[in-house]
Amino acid sequence: MNLALIGYGKMGRLIEELATARGHRVAFKVDIDENRDGQALTEQNLRGVDVAIDFTTPEAVVRSVERVTALGVNMVVGTTGWMNQLEAVRSMVEAKGVGFVYGSNFSIGVNLFFRLMEAAAAQFRQHSQYDPWIYEIHHRAKLDAPSGTALKLKQILEKAYEGREVSTASNRAGAIPGEHTVGFDSEADTLTFTHTARSRLGFASGALHAAEWVRGKKGFYEFSDILSG
Repeated sequence: MNLALIGYGKMGRLIEELATARGHRVAFKVDIDENRDGQALTEQNLRGVDVAIDFTTPEAVVRSVERVTALGVNMVVGTTGWMNQLEAVRSMVEAKGVGFVYGSNFSIGVNLFFRLMEAAAAQFRQHSQYDPWIYEIHHRAKLDAPSGTALKLKQILEKAYEGREVSTASNRAGAIPGEHTVGFDSEADTLTFTHTARSRLGFASGALHAAEWVRGKKGFYEFSDILSG
C-alpha cells in the first residue's frame, strides 16, 4: 500500500516506522509548516497514493480533506477538535465517492473502553444517587481541550442519561500521552474507570489498521465502525 502522511511530527514518524515494518511504502509526507492551506496536496504529490493519513491540527483538517478527496484519494483522519465541521466533511467525502475514516481516538483499547462505558452508564442511570463525571489529562502540547476522547465519553454518558449535562474537566501538563477517567459518585461510594495510554503506539497502530481497512473502499466511517465489523 502506498501511503501519504499529512503531518510529520511524532505521530507521523511513528506511523511511518510501523508502516515500513508491515511492508507498506510512504510515497509522500509533509509537515504542517510545508503545507499552508493544503498547498502541498497536489495531484503530482499524491499520484499513486492509496490512503492519506492526517495527524495535523483542527484548523487544517477541512482544507486537507477538500484537496485530498478531490483527487480521489481515501483518507484516515486522526486529528481531533474539528467535529463541529463533521457534516461539511461528510458531504465532501460523499460527493467525491472516496473512503474516509475518522475517530476521536484510534486506540483499540479506548474504543473498547467506549463500549464498556455504554454498558456502565446503562446500569448507573437506574440509580439516581450516582452522579457521572469525566476527567482527562494530556501532555502540554495537545491543542484541544476537552480531548476528542473526552467529548466522545461525554456523548455516550449524556445519551444514556437522556441529555443530562455530564461534568467534564481537562488538564494539560508535562509529557503525559493521555489518561481518561469516568466516575460515578454517591454519598456511599465512588466507582472509577480509567484508560491510561503508555505511549502513542496504540494510536499509530490503530490509524494504520484503519488505512489498511479503508483501502479500495468507499464511504464515511468512524473508527469504532471498523472494530465492530
